[in-house]
Amino acid sequence: MADNFKPFVSPEVKMKEFTVKSILLGCMFGIIFGAATVYLALKAGLTVSASIPIAVIAITLGRRFFKTTILENNIIQTTGSAGESIAAGVVFTLPGFLFLSDKNGDQYFNYITILILAIFGGILGTLMMIPLRRSLIVKEHDTLPYPEGTACGDVLIAGEKGGDFAKTAFYGLGFAVVYALFQKVFHVISETPAYMTKQVNKFFPSAKISADITPEYLGVGYIIGPRIAGVLVAGGVLSWLVLIPLLASLLPGDLIATQLVKLGYLADLATPGGKGNWNPTTHTFTDYSAAIYFAYVRQIGAGAVAAGGFITLIKTIPTIISSFKGSLGSLKKGEGAATSNAEVPRTERDLNVKLVLFGSIALIILMAFLPQLPGQSIGQKLLVGLLVVIFGAFFVTVSSRIVGLIGSSNNPISGMTIATLMGTCLVFIAVGWSGKLYEPMALVVGGMICIAAANAGGTSQDLKSGYIVGATPMYQQLSLFIGAIVSSIVIGLTVKFLDKPTAVMIANGVTDHAIGSTYFPAPQGTLMATLAKGILSKNLDWQFVLVGVFLSIVMELCGIKSLSFAVGAYLPLSTTLPIAIGGAIRGLVEMKNKKKNIKVSAEEEELGKGNLFATGLVAGGAVAGVIIAILAGFNSTANALNAMNMENALSGSLGEEGYYILGVVGFIFMGWVLYRIATRNKEA
Repeated sequence: MADNFKPFVSPEVKMKEFTVKSILLGCMFGIIFGAATVYLALKAGLTVSASIPIAVIAITLGRRFFKTTILENNIIQTTGSAGESIAAGVVFTLPGFLFLSDKNGDQYFNYITILILAIFGGILGTLMMIPLRRSLIVKEHDTLPYPEGTACGDVLIAGEKGGDFAKTAFYGLGFAVVYALFQKVFHVISETPAYMTKQVNKFFPSAKISADITPEYLGVGYIIGPRIAGVLVAGGVLSWLVLIPLLASLLPGDLIATQLVKLGYLADLATPGGKGNWNPTTHTFTDYSAAIYFAYVRQIGAGAVAAGGFITLIKTIPTIISSFKGSLGSLKKGEGAATSNAEVPRTERDLNVKLVLFGSIALIILMAFLPQLPGQSIGQKLLVGLLVVIFGAFFVTVSSRIVGLIGSSNNPISGMTIATLMGTCLVFIAVGWSGKLYEPMALVVGGMICIAAANAGGTSQDLKSGYIVGATPMYQQLSLFIGAIVSSIVIGLTVKFLDKPTAVMIANGVTDHAIGSTYFPAPQGTLMATLAKGILSKNLDWQFVLVGVFLSIVMELCGIKSLSFAVGAYLPLSTTLPIAIGGAIRGLVEMKNKKKNIKVSAEEEELGKGNLFATGLVAGGAVAGVIIAILAGFNSTANALNAMNMENALSGSLGEEGYYILGVVGFIFMGWVLYRIATRNKEA
């Protein structure tokens, strides 16, 4: 209980809070970090929390240019953080529409459907948190720390230090933008240096080492630290330097090509091209590693990710049960949202709990009658809507409590989504619905729950921040609804722009969708489609999936968190290797601190210069990547970008290896800058 808790701004104080400028600034940050999250999640299958960076930047901009109060700054970060959580939920599931049987889900991967599902899922996550706020945030203030929310509240309270905090983040952002210009516009820095042994190599055929040497990957690696980054790259090493060379030495080209035809990556054995660039005349691939990866290793990785997510969920079952019982018990005792705001202090005013009931009913009705959502009849759509609300009520409660204990970064969203998808498919089979027709409907349920659970976790952290600083909960809840709607508009546009192949992608054989290619692998979305097809259509290669399942089990038996390893095994090594380098730099910084006997608390590390500079690298690199990808989607700007491309000139003068080395030197320089900034903070 927190009966003696006093917020920073007392309930009696009247202060500007829910203002036009705070909402507009929050929406702007929601758009920026939402777009950046889409880009990062599609490429790496990872996200980083946006609340603290938004709070830090909001304090600086607000104090300097807009004269905002601490409560307005809280509304800014609350509104902005909705974009990051909703973007993660969208990207982790909805690209699955592209990978369903016979492409029958492709029709639903359009802007309007993505927009509807993003808004509905985001609203559902916030809606279900209204009756839970008092029981989880207030009554259990001492037992549920909500680490990101508490840190964010501390940042807001330490607002007078905001300028120094934000300066380092802005340096990182500026550095990343300049680096991205040299890499993605002028192409002075190569994007993916690679080295691969030849297929005819007797001892180690088709082993490939590559790295997308981007600012955002380096920043992500530093933020998540050496342990998780190391486990991620270990999965990549297993796939690209163990499984692929092994299969390359055992399998003939024709057999690999036959598997690619089965999976739809190659038209037929007589047609050249496809993954790995098949040559029907010589019966060989130009790139055996890519061919084997798409033919076999991705399915093994999908099985590992599914098992890792499910294992993570199983390990949290005691917490899930106690969370659900505790929350329901609190509601029964009348500890939910107050029904009359006139009876309670400003800091305890929630939106009316009746909104949850009527909002849920409205959601079901809208899902039943909107033609943009999959379903052959109103009855089918009503069942889908009902499943969304039922699963939503359960997993929003679970997500909200789990993030209070272990933080949003460790929230087993993938496991919850997998459980939802499998439960939905089993319900469909129970009522006689099986086959390709129902795959998009199952994905809608899984997608909306993923978005709702992700947003509920973020909402809980925001409400914790508000509780600490003395915000008005109803204003936070309203700003979360606004942030969900506004950011969803841009998230859908970003997804569609990134899905459009650029001229470079088309030249490399990506002609239909960029999402699902090596440029934007979308690992979780592919996994969701694989599960839906496997359960409803019974056409899954279970022999490969089960290898992945037991791979995750082996990792758990070794005491390693299997989900991180599984994601690494699924993703290209080019993604996980630069992340591991960022983690290694964090490890070197920590070693130096230990040698000098410098002790840093978790809260201080969160706000340290290394973390803030890395956050700037992530935001700057991802936003620059989104903007350049959008510009490349228009013919006029694409031609201008091509005119500035120096890759051919540099490759011609330096050779391909020399060009790659030049890129690696640029990446090393960026890593050195990150290390110097991180250690300078500790020495000071």
